[in-house]
Amino acid sequence: MESLSTSITVNAPAAKVWQALTDAEIVKQYFFGTNVVTDWKKGSPIFWRGEWEGKTYEDKGEILDIDPGKYVKYNYWSSMGGTEDKPENYVDVSYSLAEQDGKTVLTIGQERIKTVEAKEHSESNWQFIFGKMKEMVESNEV
Repeated sequence: MESLSTSITVNAPAAKVWQALTDAEIVKQYFFGTNVVTDWKKGSPIFWRGEWEGKTYEDKGEILDIDPGKYVKYNYWSSMGGTEDKPENYVDVSYSLAEQDGKTVLTIGQERIKTVEAKEHSESNWQFIFGKMKEMVESNEV
């Protein structure tokens, strides 16, 4: 199994970055049009629903740990990933925020990745997705 950690620095306070990570209306704008549904509480389900290349999807997981404004960890299974919905096919994803001098470093972690290729694909996806979020936050679109 592989794991990854990648970071992006956003020129904004952590509270604003957290809002961009957890507000469904904002998430939809930078995360491929996905509708995220959860109450952001430990033990709660989390769903990502939408349409990709003409196919409807529903990805899902559970909030494993959360410290609002600073950290969240959830597990995740994609209906588009071609794997069966069972525990060994879920990956763990975390977002950690660290603010210093009005800037926030967002670190994205992902664990239980099956291959090096999948790891590389995930890392470039995270950089793309959160690069778009960074642009929105820094241009005060959120």
